[in-house]
Amino acid sequence: MLLKRLSEAFGPSGCEGDVRNVLLEELSPHVSEWRRDALGNLIAVKPHAKSPRVMLAAHMDECGLMVSSFDRSGLLRFRKVGGLDDRVLISKHVVIGPKKINGIIGAKAIHLQKPEERSQVIPLSGLYIDIGAKSKEDAEKLVKIGDYAVFATEFKPLSETVVSGKSFDNRAGCAILAEILKEDFAVDLFGAFTVQEEIGLRGAGVAAYGIDPDLAIVLEGTTCHDLPPSKEHGYCTTLGGGPAITVMDASVICDKGMIAELLRLAKEHNIPIQFKRSITGGSDGGRINQSREGVPVVVISVPCRYIHSPVSMLSLCDFNHTLHLVRLFLNSIAEGGFTI
Repeated sequence: MLLKRLSEAFGPSGCEGDVRNVLLEELSPHVSEWRRDALGNLIAVKPHAKSPRVMLAAHMDECGLMVSSFDRSGLLRFRKVGGLDDRVLISKHVVIGPKKINGIIGAKAIHLQKPEERSQVIPLSGLYIDIGAKSKEDAEKLVKIGDYAVFATEFKPLSETVVSGKSFDNRAGCAILAEILKEDFAVDLFGAFTVQEEIGLRGAGVAAYGIDPDLAIVLEGTTCHDLPPSKEHGYCTTLGGGPAITVMDASVICDKGMIAELLRLAKEHNIPIQFKRSITGGSDGGRINQSREGVPVVVISVPCRYIHSPVSMLSLCDFNHTLHLVRLFLNSIAEGGFTI
């Protein structure tokens, strides 16, 4: 399953090569023209004469860690790459660097903590990665300063419709974009698998500048907060509620005409749909929207519980409904049912 392979791939911001390789292998029978820019964005080109230039974007990178120093004992100190919460780090299994060295994020045992420490979040300075090394010299034979680490999480089904795994933000979007690229649409299509979204939406702006699209669709895995203690009116998105459409977030105000067409298509084809109700955070849409002279953008997301953590959950129904909606939208553009 492509989503499983992408979820388990090693791909923190700035080190997306393994994810690119999975996508190239999967799509080589379906895409004959590829571009790769200086930042590492991977762009599939499926041209069609006399049609709008449509950019579909999904970022490849995940939040991760980076080795910053060694203790004399052989423990590794690290920094966060992207928006990870200190509370989710302790006792997690990680893999490190190109050799995929196994490690455990450790901290002072509860038995040794002062009473006041037990009620506090252990700060990053109190955490380390233990790879079983006996000394600094021993550790340096396996790992280097600057090596990345990611959570060692296996993709697993939890029910017939719900799966768990790491990096659904945004390997879910990458998997949907890959499935779209296996098909042919009568539009000038550019599928951009972007880099470094989690540290400032960096790759998308460069990719959009090179493509110069007439419009863009961003595919994401987004926050799904539909659990206690939140009240229903405060849910960001709901698992199983269908694709989530962004009206506005901290980076972009999406094109109203594109949103209206998505809503029309969803109603006509009985696709459940919801709005993303949080406006915090951003997406690649923010950088694409401001590229060159401006690009109309819409963001379509698969709701994912527990993003930016070692393990997330998504509904395969939401995933498949999102894929179906994107297909319908591209066909609407091709047939002239929607124009900017």
